[in-house]
Amino acid sequence: MTSVSALAKYKLVFLGDQSVGKTSIITRFMYDKFDTTYQATIGIDFLSKTMYLEDRTIRLQLWDTAGQERFRSLIPSYIRDSSVAVIVYDVSNRQSFLNTSKWIEEVHTERGSDVIIVLVGNKSDLVDKRQVSIEEGESKAHEVGVMFIETSAKAGFNIKPLFRKIASALPGMETLSSMKQEDMVDVNLRPTSSASTSEQQSGTCSC
Repeated sequence: MTSVSALAKYKLVFLGDQSVGKTSIITRFMYDKFDTTYQATIGIDFLSKTMYLEDRTIRLQLWDTAGQERFRSLIPSYIRDSSVAVIVYDVSNRQSFLNTSKWIEEVHTERGSDVIIVLVGNKSDLVDKRQVSIEEGESKAHEVGVMFIETSAKAGFNIKPLFRKIASALPGMETLSSMKQEDMVDVNLRPTSSASTSEQQSGTCSC
């Protein structure tokens, strides 16, 4: 008989430079759609979604932060009580990748080591414009001790695996998070013609 205990809630804060695709990742996860008319996030946006896992149900509270410098002063207070920091960069923009070091440092300043950090290389569909290799992303993640995955919000690639990866690392999910970190890094990161197929292909090592 299922208990009627309170639904476990976890706060996820999305960080990264402007235009790296934070809002697009959240929109793809929430509504499975991609909005081609980009509008910059103003301040902080909030969305919430229930995830049904193998043996429990959790509530993810998604905080989408603005990447513009003028909103930076708002962000520390949202990091402070977060369970997970999702730090996004654009694989076609090297500077956004280099700036992830600042975002990671800011998370550690506010939360110490008591936080799950995921480094996300978005826009993997921009193959011809890529400025940051998969290997560079993996190397940086291993160097600073965080999880890593590449996604394409536009193609719908690796979005569900990203959130399964996060869910598996949350407190109380030890059975799912017992995999070694190298097993959590996606190898097949190029989107195929079918986003759902590519998610199935990569799902074995990312969830």
